[in-house]
Amino acid sequence: MYQAGHYGVALLAYAPLGIVVALAGYPGGALVGGLLCVGLSTLPDVDHRLPLVDHRGPTHTVAFAFLVGAALAAAAAILVESSSPLVDVGFVGFAFVVGTVSIGSHLLADALTPMGVRPFWPFSRRHYSIEATRAANPIANYALLGVGVAATAVAFGVVLLVA
Repeated sequence: MYQAGHYGVALLAYAPLGIVVALAGYPGGALVGGLLCVGLSTLPDVDHRLPLVDHRGPTHTVAFAFLVGAALAAAAAILVESSSPLVDVGFVGFAFVVGTVSIGSHLLADALTPMGVRPFWPFSRRHYSIEATRAANPIANYALLGVGVAATAVAFGVVLLVA
């Protein structure tokens, strides 16, 4: 998929987590998490600019998703200042989930294309593809963006209704 499609799938994947975090009393954290999720959602495509790295290779794996989650959690652990160790652990765990969901959403979006992904590489070379649309299909990309924006609007509405 292209950037718009990746943003849409990231919004869709993050919406349930954003609702939970906002309803738990951290609406600002939910917003920042959503921005990070969308911002990181195209990170796997850095492989286009890396020499000797195949597109949809190592950066398009579950291992990379966990690595990004761990890096975001480490950054959160360094940056967070709170009076409660429980809040610290929750914040760091939330950062890990945001990073992992962001990259996972990218894998899901790319699995919609005929090229698909090999998410368990190097342990498995199995290829996963739903073959629903070509990555370059602007209608599919903007439809995914629309679905993601709609899911975010619904999530925001749920938070407003319950809060």
